Amino acid sequence: MAVLTKLVDAVLFLSFLTIAIAAPLIDSQTILPLHLYPTILVDLKSWYTNEFSDFLVAEKPHFFVGLIWLELLFQWPLALLCLYGLTTSKSWYSTTCLMYGSSVLTSMVAILAEIILSKKASDVLLKLYAPFLGISVLAILRGLLSSHPGKSGAIGRRSALNRKKRA
Repeated sequence: MAVLTKLVDAVLFLSFLTIAIAAPLIDSQTILPLHLYPTILVDLKSWYTNEFSDFLVAEKPHFFVGLIWLELLFQWPLALLCLYGLTTSKSWYSTTCLMYGSSVLTSMVAILAEIILSKKASDVLLKLYAPFLGISVLAILRGLLSSHPGKSGAIGRRSALNRKKRA
């Protein structure tokens, strides 16, 4: 089980690192003025939009803009916390993984539903977004399967030192 946990953590580390970099530099261009970004980043986003025919990025539907705000204000800080928690072996890492995974899963269901039901997207675009659904499920499972046995279930219990001895 420990080897599987390490493998999952390695995959999640790469995912969190990608989000930590891409969210403020690339995804935020959907909602913030483009003059705030260097030309190379704007060109990179334009290339991506054209190359993969990402109609969500090009058309900016209201729900997608809302999901980008969610990503920047909630998921991005959680990804940073997860990176920190993972690299420093914090006990709350599982909790942040669970929160991150749940939020991303919710977002990805909405995005994938739009991609599939609109019939505007190519298979390539679907294959580009689908891994994020898998990553979110992986983060949820990592959050539920804590690597700190014995610490789960301790909420609400008093330690042995704090209990009074009764005669």
